[in-house]
Amino acid sequence: MTSVATLQTTEPAPARRPVPRRFVMCRPDHFDVRYSINPWMNPDAPVNRALALAQWDALRETFERHGHRVDVVPGEPGLPDMVFAANSGLAVGDRIMSARFTHPERAAEGPAFHRWFTGRGGVEVVAAVELNEGEGDFALIGGRFLAGTGFRSSAAAHREVELHFETPVISLELVDPRFYHLDTVLMVLDDATIAYYPPAFDETSRTLLTGLFPDAIEATDADAAVLGLNGVSDGYHVFLSPQATDLAAALRARGYLPVPVDVSELLKAGGGIKCCTLELH
Repeated sequence: MTSVATLQTTEPAPARRPVPRRFVMCRPDHFDVRYSINPWMNPDAPVNRALALAQWDALRETFERHGHRVDVVPGEPGLPDMVFAANSGLAVGDRIMSARFTHPERAAEGPAFHRWFTGRGGVEVVAAVELNEGEGDFALIGGRFLAGTGFRSSAAAHREVELHFETPVISLELVDPRFYHLDTVLMVLDDATIAYYPPAFDETSRTLLTGLFPDAIEATDADAAVLGLNGVSDGYHVFLSPQATDLAAALRARGYLPVPVDVSELLKAGGGIKCCTLELH
């Protein structure tokens, strides 16, 4: 006699599928490290701008080759960090909130991106009142924002975003100065899955993330040290640092396809793939 257990079969996991995205990027024509506002930045270390441009061009081409649209914002002289477009604001539907930066060295980036957003037309653009560094600290997933604070964006900005976008915001406290933005230690992989680096968060935040995402991928110390989590996912392809080998292996095991893209020259300013990429949700 055949038992019920014998008759049961295991359904294969559904294949992951990429979803076309629309991104905003800013070419690093004026990229440099002229000041130090995070532990990665050393103004005495030389910057190879030609290499930074070539790496950025390769990232843009990789996005487009994988079916994603990229809108390019012109960089402005005197704003060397404007290449990090993810910090420029938040864009959901027809609502955009431009950033208000914490450090005076980057303060002019907020109005520069605001002008570009306004010029697109067909959208409602407001400027953040509270300190808010855009997708650097806000990640949209499953109809809510995960939001980082502790170094850059203020807790008051979380409430401002919640009210403006009429979207719940879950606040998370960052505790390691190397990882001053949420996007340096947490990556949205799809509408229900994240990868993150638990030691970068306080105990309360780690408990929240464990409860919300019990199947999350946890990055290693080695992944975090190369900003491996500062990547972009379209639900199947995950664009990430080629140095994040542990994370790439974990992603493959979960059915994602890692796409390594080297932007190591931009790492001299504390930025990676996600830092260069604002998503228009």
